[in-house]
Amino acid sequence: MTITRFAPSPTGYIHVGNLRTALMNYLIARKAGGTFILRVDDTDPERSKETYVDALKEDLEWLGLTWDRVERQSLRLDRYHAAAERLREMGRFYEAFETPTELDLKRKKQLNMGRPPVYDRAALVLGEAEKDALRTERGPGVWRFKLHQERIEWTDGVLGNISIDAASVSDPVLIRGDGQVLYTLASVVDDTEMGVTHVVRGSDHVTNTATQIQIIEALGGAVPSFAHHSLLTGPQGESLSKRLGTLSLRDLRAQGVEPMALLSLMARLGSADPVELRSDMAELIDGFDIDRFGSAPTKFDEADLFPLTAHYLQLLDHAAVAPTIAAIGVPDDLAAQFWAVTRKNITTLHDLKGWWEMFRDGAEPDIADEDRAFIAEALALLPEGPLDETSWGTWTAEVKEKTGRKGRGLFMPLRKALTGQAHGPEMAQVLPLLQVIRARA
Repeated sequence: MTITRFAPSPTGYIHVGNLRTALMNYLIARKAGGTFILRVDDTDPERSKETYVDALKEDLEWLGLTWDRVERQSLRLDRYHAAAERLREMGRFYEAFETPTELDLKRKKQLNMGRPPVYDRAALVLGEAEKDALRTERGPGVWRFKLHQERIEWTDGVLGNISIDAASVSDPVLIRGDGQVLYTLASVVDDTEMGVTHVVRGSDHVTNTATQIQIIEALGGAVPSFAHHSLLTGPQGESLSKRLGTLSLRDLRAQGVEPMALLSLMARLGSADPVELRSDMAELIDGFDIDRFGSAPTKFDEADLFPLTAHYLQLLDHAAVAPTIAAIGVPDDLAAQFWAVTRKNITTLHDLKGWWEMFRDGAEPDIADEDRAFIAEALALLPEGPLDETSWGTWTAEVKEKTGRKGRGLFMPLRKALTGQAHGPEMAQVLPLLQVIRARA
């Protein structure tokens, strides 16, 4: 059975980079009829906030990324310590006492000598008396996993064949001096005990994956299939790292981005397939293939979300947007007509409010001096009876005959006089709605 997981740390709001990881794992699980786990990686008690746990669930629910179960790492600390004890017993876990300053000096020395800045395992030669003295002086040390210094190889779902020399990687710290279990150990224990079969995450985790494979094997677990997707950049190839805080899912939602627009973009971005708006989750699931994604940095432009949102909204019937239309004050008996008039002239649902205010309150007429006499003559010709979608054509034909105006010189001044804008919905639809609304004013 296919089992995947999305494992965010609740230290902030999830953003588009997080979403890419969540969505890929979700689609793999759903396409295989498997299980998708939401795992909250909250082993850092100082930075993890319950507010962010609630927020990430809300954001995923908004997108329709439903999970089969929730796991909390903070409730599994005993499992991590049990695994750590097993590693100690097999001689793969050792305590080290260097300060950050000492480690930095070692790295600089190695770099100056042209060597990779890898931890030198000095702690392995310490005797018990030396360790006791260091604990007394500095407190408990960190616990490092002792890597077998051999090549670590796997076939990556995106990157292809990967081979990393463990001798070029420092023995990873798995438990800090204050006792906090770090991600590398907790993730391995969880993935192993929860039976995770596929792990998709960013390419910045490739080295982590190499060390985790050895930890998994040491603990007797089955190594999942790993895939490392490319990292997102800005539209010009610039780093997104400093902007991800402004690209949170809740910020995009506040801007009016629709879930299917966001999902449609993120499910194809960086793949060999074109981005196409999908109408529902089933289409996204059916069309997803991790093998179609490349390793090159992937350009993300939030501006691309808005044409997709506009396209999606055009496909909706009135029932789908009725609550939004009611909330801005459109009477129930006019709501369907109002939606029919405006649906092709909005980018997000936020734009509806401006259109309703224009219809309800009228707009400041935009009339050029040279058009004033023409507008006055044209309005005098406007039929008094109930108007329908044929009335605009009938009226403008008569105005053309009486004034001699035609084309843009005929239609644009009339649009600006009635709506105050140069662009907007079809005037054949606007005219009867304007008459009804303003007759009630």
